[in-house]
Amino acid sequence: MSEIINNSSWRLRMGRITAARRMTAAEKWFEIELEDGDLEHEPGQFVQVELFGVGEAPVSVCSSPTRRGRFELTVRAAGRLTTHMQTLKAGDWVGIRGPFGRPFPVKLMIGNDLLLVAGGLGIAPLRSLINYVMDNRREFGKVDILLGCKTPEDMLFGDEVKAWEKRLDVNFSCTVDRGAPDWKGNVGLITSLIPGVTIAPERTFAVVVGPPIMYKFVIAELAAKRVPERQIILSLERHMKCGMGKCGHCQIDHPKNYYCCKDGPTFTYEEVKAASRL
Repeated sequence: MSEIINNSSWRLRMGRITAARRMTAAEKWFEIELEDGDLEHEPGQFVQVELFGVGEAPVSVCSSPTRRGRFELTVRAAGRLTTHMQTLKAGDWVGIRGPFGRPFPVKLMIGNDLLLVAGGLGIAPLRSLINYVMDNRREFGKVDILLGCKTPEDMLFGDEVKAWEKRLDVNFSCTVDRGAPDWKGNVGLITSLIPGVTIAPERTFAVVVGPPIMYKFVIAELAAKRVPERQIILSLERHMKCGMGKCGHCQIDHPKNYYCCKDGPTFTYEEVKAASRL
């Protein structure tokens, strides 16, 4: 496992919120500019956000490193810090540590087809990879994006979703668990979209990000398509506190002492499957 921790990851840096926007009842989007330079992250990594007097929490970076100067976070109100962040606005300051974690294996994906599968809030970390691919489109083969969410009102990045639908160099499909009177798209689980995707398994990387319950069923569909286990990439969630594998909160039950914060959060299904057998 590679450990992606650069020198700036260890120290607290100050970031000014340059824009903030309510996305859904539970999620808010932030654009942040560090006072001392770029974040220098890779798609799939996360940062530790600190609010003085409140605490610290890990948040996935949802913007591509190709768009420099500022980075973006999408925060769901789930705990003390993330709930307090819902009150922040442009001009406010936050503490940032990172970036942390093993990113998506972008270099291995170059020249291959991509199947990008996002469920719910999973579109936030996956968006960093999607926009990276869009900005370097000629480096990749066929690109399929599958998005699922509970209801149309829960969909994040609606304007971008509409843009993905219109692109001729991307195959995009979306589904919701429960429709609405004005919803004209698919209704059903995200797994219902996978059989309709044409895959050349030997040259396809499938990246899956979403709630843990989704992984079991999506992986089964990918196995039916014969996508190699080493080419199925998952992003896992654990209770990450320090971000550097020191506190032990996100340790995975494995003899090699994997820590989700530094050995992940991205793992191949081959790695996850091997660990689950121990």
